[in-house]
Amino acid sequence: MKNSIKKIIVLLFLMVAPIVMSNVLADNPPSPGGSPVGTPIDGGVSLLIAAGAIYGAKKSKIFNINGKKKNEIC
Repeated sequence: MKNSIKKIIVLLFLMVAPIVMSNVLADNPPSPGGSPVGTPIDGGVSLLIAAGAIYGAKKSKIFNINGKKKNEIC
């Protein structure tokens, strides 16, 4: 009987200890810092527009050289 009570007490301690320790060792949340800085939009958008213009010029040149129809362009 005493042996089983000791086992139950040890098991309860092993089950409760991690829960209590996680609350004890938890940190406070960090301070919120300064105001957020806006991200510039121009960096990526201008590159995408330039790439689209170059791609369109290339396709237009291929269309004019080969004389293909609009649906046949690869």
